[in-house]
Amino acid sequence: MLRIGVVLLAGALWGSAGAQAFRIQPVAGKLEHPWAVAFLPDGRFLVTERPGRLRVIEPDGQLGEPVAGLPEVQAGGQGGLLDVVTDRGFERNRMLYLCFAQRGAGGSGTALASARLSADLKRLDDVKVIFAQSPKVGGSNHFGCRIVEARDGTLFLALGDRYSQMANAQTLDNHHGKVVRIHKDGSVPRDNPFAGRAGALPEIWSYGHRNMQGATLAPDGVLWTHEHGPQGGDEINLPKAGANHGWPVITHGENYGGGRIGDGQTQRAGMEQPLHYWVPSIAPSGMAFLGSDRYGAAMKGNLFVGSLKFQYLNRIELAGGKVVRESRIDIGERVRDVRQGPDGLLYVLTDSSAGRLLRLLP
Repeated sequence: MLRIGVVLLAGALWGSAGAQAFRIQPVAGKLEHPWAVAFLPDGRFLVTERPGRLRVIEPDGQLGEPVAGLPEVQAGGQGGLLDVVTDRGFERNRMLYLCFAQRGAGGSGTALASARLSADLKRLDDVKVIFAQSPKVGGSNHFGCRIVEARDGTLFLALGDRYSQMANAQTLDNHHGKVVRIHKDGSVPRDNPFAGRAGALPEIWSYGHRNMQGATLAPDGVLWTHEHGPQGGDEINLPKAGANHGWPVITHGENYGGGRIGDGQTQRAGMEQPLHYWVPSIAPSGMAFLGSDRYGAAMKGNLFVGSLKFQYLNRIELAGGKVVRESRIDIGERVRDVRQGPDGLLYVLTDSSAGRLLRLLP
């Protein structure tokens, strides 16, 4: 039985709003550093493993052999096969989208591919890389890599600053530390904020981000993301077209081991403040709004964020577009992803060499 406890977040003490109990039901185990879960219409699951495997999981938890036909994945450090989402029209077209670390001239970067899953679930066909982060650089950190299909059918992709290139998050001639927006064929929407601007890459939607490992659509269709801060200063943001979210000029965190970043500023004119931030860091990954009432009416509309560092699922209650309360659902393992399934229940992936897919039952 799970307990909602009390956790120090963003400098304030928040407790649970009543004793809400959950049961953790294991769905599958023996997954090697799983990173993302998607749901198939027949009750099966798709799970990515960071070393470069896409697995089909049967409803009874049985693991299938790795799906063949993936693009070449550079696995190492924080890189590998990362997010997966199915197309909104999957039942008709069997399309899905994968993001991953891609090797190339100069090093590596995040790439996004579209593919068609075969009817027998054994291979990917028509694989096409529709976006590649530029430029590629050395290092194996901060790939970001969360995919969201917007209501208009375009794709958002959240990209990390690649760690050593953090200053690039403030310039528009690269894809480091950016949210990008593209059509499903890789072309650039004409209404992107920097389309047609000299010296700016047209795919860019927003900039000034660090390392985004959570992204989702709110019930009203607005994009929400979260990103790892340095030491403290993990953020939840609502990236708007053309917005500058400040990294590394402003941050609520500090250097690893202490010491300010840059001038140590937390705000500056023309730079967005986060909707919410955590000090100390919780190391967030995965993000989902609960749209069902399977856990009672009080939890419907809550936001859920995984914590790698503290091994819990963070429940965030919102009112008037602001965070009013946080509480935690203790998982006891590093939480890499959280999604709502077609059954209205929450599913969690835990990140280890023996990771698990878990179902949260009321």
